[in-house]
Amino acid sequence: MSRDTIVAKRYAKALFEVALQQQQVLEVEQELRVVVSALTGDADIEKFIVSPNISDEAKQNVLHSSLDGKVSEPVLRTVLLLIERGRVELLEALLNDYLKIQGESLGIADARVYSTYALNDEEKEAVAREFGGRVNKKIRIENIVDPTLLGGLKVAIGDTIYDGSLAGKLERLEQSFNRRVQ
Repeated sequence: MSRDTIVAKRYAKALFEVALQQQQVLEVEQELRVVVSALTGDADIEKFIVSPNISDEAKQNVLHSSLDGKVSEPVLRTVLLLIERGRVELLEALLNDYLKIQGESLGIADARVYSTYALNDEEKEAVAREFGGRVNKKIRIENIVDPTLLGGLKVAIGDTIYDGSLAGKLERLEQSFNRRVQ
């Protein structure tokens, strides 16, 4: 495990503990998602944040004035602390670790559901119920449209993939035939 991974987990754990104390766990998650998306999703902002030619103080001032009043104090302080300590590149890892800690604590799991078309709310709820029962957690669905599946669904929860897609079934059938031929 790299040093950066350990550090990101420490920041995430500290942020989660503060959010839990303030009863803002889900709000902090949403704010953190928005901040990470804003800081990593725009090339100009990312250049500004990682530029060694701009002082950390200037970066902090810009971010403080941009985020103050728009995000909670714990999120703002965490972002400013990462800049101060030269660790802003850990922001995405911090978000991922925060989500893992939050999920373990609140019994929530995130699932990426791949389908050939966008699922409606009713279908998402059915998938969440089905897989929530399998993993014994409340499931949050992120639907990803993947036309290469041909049909069916592929669900990824953590490191586990449930492949019920037609493409996956055909691939497994082909592998079965190849084993028999050998």
